[in-house]
Amino acid sequence: MTWKERWSREGGYGEVLRIALPMILSTGSWSFQQFVERVFLTWHSPESVAAAMPAGLVSFVFMSLFLGTVTYANTFVAQYTGAGRPERVGAAVWQAIHLAALSGVLMLGLVPLAGVIFDWAGHDPEVRRLEVAYFEILCISAGPMLVADAASTLFTGLGRTRVVMWVNLACVAVLHTLLSYAWIFGRWGFPALGIRGAGWSSVVANVAAAILFLILMLRRSYRETYNTLRAWRPDAGLLRRLIRFGLPSGVQFSLDIAAFSTFLLLVGRLGTTALAATNIAFNVNSIAFMPMIGLGIAVSTLVGQRLGQDRPDLAERSARSAAHAAFVYMGVVAAGYALLPDLFLRPFASGADPATFAEVQKTAMVLLRFVALYCIFDAMYFAYSSAVKGAGDTRFVLYVSLAMSWGIMAIPSYVSWRLGWGLYVIWTFATAYIMILGAVFFFRFRGGRWKSMRVIEVASAAENGGITV
Repeated sequence: MTWKERWSREGGYGEVLRIALPMILSTGSWSFQQFVERVFLTWHSPESVAAAMPAGLVSFVFMSLFLGTVTYANTFVAQYTGAGRPERVGAAVWQAIHLAALSGVLMLGLVPLAGVIFDWAGHDPEVRRLEVAYFEILCISAGPMLVADAASTLFTGLGRTRVVMWVNLACVAVLHTLLSYAWIFGRWGFPALGIRGAGWSSVVANVAAAILFLILMLRRSYRETYNTLRAWRPDAGLLRRLIRFGLPSGVQFSLDIAAFSTFLLLVGRLGTTALAATNIAFNVNSIAFMPMIGLGIAVSTLVGQRLGQDRPDLAERSARSAAHAAFVYMGVVAAGYALLPDLFLRPFASGADPATFAEVQKTAMVLLRFVALYCIFDAMYFAYSSAVKGAGDTRFVLYVSLAMSWGIMAIPSYVSWRLGWGLYVIWTFATAYIMILGAVFFFRFRGGRWKSMRVIEVASAAENGGITV
């Protein structure tokens, strides 16, 4: 098959990129905002940027459990759409919104535990103080963020990803970034709150995004075609199915983030320089990482729609096309990290104190070469794991991620820290984890078991109150 044929065919590069590019820009807006925010915090103080990544990751450990569950409604929307059952789409989205609202309340219960959590980390007292403050505000921000993401599954599942792109560009790339600058440094009449200002910027931006998505999903065209208003009530059967398939995805997501958080907290015990350099390396890596999340959402959508149509051949072609695109993109990024690491670190250095940043920069340049080594395997993981999750193979994803994130990365990193083996040995385990994970999901995808899986009930079973998957 020629390149031109692969571009224009169903499941080809053109179709994949039509859905994926808006999502790449959408998730890329989060990457951009976080990158700029970390630059601002680097300019503010080394302690602020050192505290931002651990506090952000720990809060995300808890939130990702809920986030992975509610956003799995994307697969339900995609499969209902592919199966020609648009009347069930609104109900699926509303179950996710109900679950998101409840999850936001549960996140608030973590605020009183912030001090205990970061006492365990054992970081420098000033870093610990800032971690606690940032974590508390991020827990407040979780509710509106979860509602926004739940409502956005209507548009991602339908393949109307430009809607998500524009909302996130407006609320994240623009509003959040401007507010972060104003609240961190005290500009335009805002108080100078440092890392707390970054946290409150997140709250405002997420509230704005949730309101926008809810307004858009209740427009007349969506109300009439997809029941986005009439189907607002809880649906016990559908909610159980969302939890049945979505919860393993959420648990997997949470355990992965927990393993990375453990890794980061252990790095923090090696000193502020090691922690700041690791935070910066991961933040630079987000340039590659966040767009891959967008590509993964597109893969899950296309696989779900094709399986809803009972066309596993097109589902497979879509996933392979996405993987090819991911390899090209990540290959270019990996070359940049390996050959020009200083280029990616210049924004951090430009406003930082040269005396305190020199050692951080030297260490971060080495860490970016670790990132370059695992980039292609990261692309493999996102493309193929998203494909099997889009079919409903979430338990396999859970079991593999649990065994590998802790067995290959977190626990060996802890042993390395206890033995005093240093930062680069710990990073070697993290690199090995990502590389092996990508290979495992490649072979799971090739096995083809996912092609026979579905998350939605067949119409006849639904009419009789039964469930057939």
